[in-house]
Amino acid sequence: MHSKKQTSVKYYVGIDVGSASVRAALVDEFGTVVTHAEQPIQIWEPQPDHYEQSSADIWAACCVVTKKVVCGVDARQIRGVGFDATCSLVVVDKQFQPLAVNSQGQNNRNVIMWMDHRAVSQVDRINATQHRILNYVGGVMSVEMQPPKLLWIKENLRESCWEKAGYFFDLPDFLSWKATGVTARSLCTLVCKWTYTSDGGWDDSFWKIIGLEDLVKDKYEKIGNHVLSPGESVGKGLTPEAAKELGLPEGIAVAASLIDAHAGGLGVIGADVRGHNLPCENQPVTSRVALICGTSSCHMGVSETPIFVPGVWGPYFSAMVPGLWLNEGGQSATGKLIEHVVQGHVAFPELQSKAAASAQSIYTYLNSHLDLIKKSLPVGFLTVDLHVWPDFHGNRSPLTDLTLKGMVVGLTLSRGLDELALIYLATIQAVALGTRHILEAMEAAGHHINTLFLCGGLSKNPLFVQMHADITGKPVVLSKEVESVLVGAAILGACASGDFASIQVCST
Repeated sequence: MHSKKQTSVKYYVGIDVGSASVRAALVDEFGTVVTHAEQPIQIWEPQPDHYEQSSADIWAACCVVTKKVVCGVDARQIRGVGFDATCSLVVVDKQFQPLAVNSQGQNNRNVIMWMDHRAVSQVDRINATQHRILNYVGGVMSVEMQPPKLLWIKENLRESCWEKAGYFFDLPDFLSWKATGVTARSLCTLVCKWTYTSDGGWDDSFWKIIGLEDLVKDKYEKIGNHVLSPGESVGKGLTPEAAKELGLPEGIAVAASLIDAHAGGLGVIGADVRGHNLPCENQPVTSRVALICGTSSCHMGVSETPIFVPGVWGPYFSAMVPGLWLNEGGQSATGKLIEHVVQGHVAFPELQSKAAASAQSIYTYLNSHLDLIKKSLPVGFLTVDLHVWPDFHGNRSPLTDLTLKGMVVGLTLSRGLDELALIYLATIQAVALGTRHILEAMEAAGHHINTLFLCGGLSKNPLFVQMHADITGKPVVLSKEVESVLVGAAILGACASGDFASIQVCST
């Protein structure tokens, strides 16, 4: 963010709701994170592939972290608030009270998480229609999008949830409603996860053919008929109630939100990299891909004209960068997969104790251990006989096959720390090979990509970054400001405040 010299610094609050925690940051007008805080949130897994959360728990965590980051700051200097969140589905009744998305009737659990795969049969039927709208999601809709989840609710919780529901929100839009009392939706969420198109709006024929004609009858009031561009100011800003809960003054500008991966992409893809001799220098932003890597990973590439990539979501117009088309590749389990493999190994207790004794994280310890055993060869060659197929939670891109399972080839009878370190390395390499597969699909369809920009939790792991550079053959850029997703959310708040003319001005 760049602005004219001010007599007093202006601040913006970015709030990021991830899968397992909520984070907030106070960001100044120059794009520097002044302070940040984190609060865990609860996940319920009542049965395999069912993942649920509580919107009340999420909002309470938003309030805790926001109060922490603004404590001691002159409220007059805080100009705007921006939210990003996972693309989870929030259900409330006509009085905006939470409705259970489960057969147990637990109303506090009113969020179907993005990674929930309960709607398998529903998404199969949707894809069988071969409706033209599917061209904008890579030809095949994902079970992680909202239409199959809505259809699952109608077919499985008709009386207890579907008929009582007043509104279905994407989580980023729920947060902006909670802050402002306005039910407007972000173009980002509706285009990327709900089949809205920026030029034609909702397609009645799609909802009718999949059996959700109810949503058409009320002119889409339940899922959104007032749409704002990301960063656009919502309503009259913070309501008195929300202001009190967040510890902020009433009326502060609140921005139309972004999905979390898109906020990360916004936070890094426009970075000034002059003087580093990178291939993207003096090239348009379309030569870059932002890789947002956390629990899952998203690969965000933009283009001036629409590019249809089989197995890759999009093209979505203005869903991340205004005026540009977005393609979004993804891997459903990356950080979660690495954690699953490491924590499930018999040597994990030994790893925990040795890492604690050396005052290191388990991943820093594993990286050091790999350096000890690699001898003279590069670390990547340690797994010449050990290979992982990483689709433990199905393949999002570019194979679009949620039935795929994971696989490990090359196991021995070894049960020690060396074996754990090697399977950890092989898993990271498998994730990087998945990224290469996605990039190759995008390039075959017409993208021209020469540089990767990484952000998110996994980008803080040097081994993860190096393997992506080695395996894709492309240079990797890391932001000086490691909390790029939070910066992306704050950019929205800065844009909504009116202090900056556009998202492009804020993010470069």
